[in-house]
Amino acid sequence: MERLFRWVLTVLMIIVAGMEFIQVATRYVLQMPMMGLEEILVYFALWLYVLGSVNASREDTQITANVLDVFLKTERSKLMIRVTADIMGLVVALWLTWWAWDYFLYSWKVWKFSPTRYIPTFYAECSLFIGLALMTIYGSVHFVRNVKRLLASPVEA
Repeated sequence: MERLFRWVLTVLMIIVAGMEFIQVATRYVLQMPMMGLEEILVYFALWLYVLGSVNASREDTQITANVLDVFLKTERSKLMIRVTADIMGLVVALWLTWWAWDYFLYSWKVWKFSPTRYIPTFYAECSLFIGLALMTIYGSVHFVRNVKRLLASPVEA
């Protein structure tokens, strides 16, 4: 799975960077902007952002501010804070995933097209639901792992 994420994210970064380079070069150097390139770029950029967030959830490398860890002395108390943060994160993730599912159904029903190239916007809009669903799953896995570690840790007197 890690290898797949690396390849997909690398390919998406190359595509986005290449398309941005082409856009800047044609617009400012050649003075002939390519119509619709920005529209196509949005699809790749959205998938790059969402899959990058999913990868951070999978690796449990999201940006966190562990301010309370400075004041807590025991590993068990730090785990308790982590489990509490996981619960709050899961509640928010489930709520966002619920609304993303609703938007996914709306996008599927309406089936809009982009204004210039007439590409179905569903393929970009579905990234939100897929990404949030995967992030919720990975968040649940980390929550279960932290609860198991908490239950296995010795209680200090």
